[in-house]
Amino acid sequence: MNHSKSLIYIGAAFALFVLFLSAYTINQAEQVIITQFGRPVGDPITAPGLHFKLPFVQDANRFDKRYLAWDGPLVEMSTKDKTYIQVDTFARWRITDPMRYYLRLRDERSAQSRLEDILGSETRTAIARHELIEVVRTDKNRKPLLDETLAVAAGEGNLGVLRPIRFGRAQIEQGIFQAAQPKLAEFGIELLDVRFKRINYNQQVLERIYQRMISERLQIAQRFRSEGEGEAARINGKKERDINEIESTAYKRVQEIQGEADAKATEIYAQAYTQKPEAAEFFKFSKSMETYRKILNQDATIVLSTKSDLFELLKRVEQKRPEN
Repeated sequence: MNHSKSLIYIGAAFALFVLFLSAYTINQAEQVIITQFGRPVGDPITAPGLHFKLPFVQDANRFDKRYLAWDGPLVEMSTKDKTYIQVDTFARWRITDPMRYYLRLRDERSAQSRLEDILGSETRTAIARHELIEVVRTDKNRKPLLDETLAVAAGEGNLGVLRPIRFGRAQIEQGIFQAAQPKLAEFGIELLDVRFKRINYNQQVLERIYQRMISERLQIAQRFRSEGEGEAARINGKKERDINEIESTAYKRVQEIQGEADAKATEIYAQAYTQKPEAAEFFKFSKSMETYRKILNQDATIVLSTKSDLFELLKRVEQKRPEN
């Protein structure tokens, strides 16, 4: 009896063990392919829930149904105009045919490697077909924002003006996507999107870009200086003209005032010295004295005629000088 119960317990435990090995669950984000001795058996199982398989001889190979990421390495490549840049690319993909995916790739690590081969190759091909400006610019209709001051300084030149492009980065990404999608479909992979995450310039390219930026800013600065110097010259010219005008007007007024004063003084003198003959004689005498004061000094030598008024005056003064 005890031996029979033991056999029953052992059989029940073995049955539970076999059931445990046979049952498996699938969640909403998974899909499973059952393989027997390494070969697929039946169709892929995508419905979530509890499922069963043969124990010991069959295995459940799980694959993700969600969107998966591929983040490519930073690779240096050359553009059409022989400019070396470093391109960092990323993509999104998913497994749409798990059976083909399993037969061609087996696991996600192999899929990532295949994605890197195909997308990397298509990226290098696309970059080599286009110039640097096409890779950097997103939209061919984009207009740059330019400061009004710089716009005035740039004038009608090429400063702040973007070179025209035919495609742009968005169309290049779309071209890579369209070229890589059918190649990846052969592996049961649906490519969802491909984008450039980052584009870095080569160090030599950076130096050229910096030099160009410096050259443009120097041109703008020189234009500002030229305009400033022209404006300063105009202001200085206007200042000199205003000063000359003010001085001319003031000098004219001074001369008018002096003329009016001289005329008034002459009128007063005339009225004063014409009242009596003695007054006229005194006026003549005072004017003569003023004249002699201006022309005679200690170093002057004068030759006079005996009939001159100055000789008579000096003679008269000499006669009136008291004797010692």
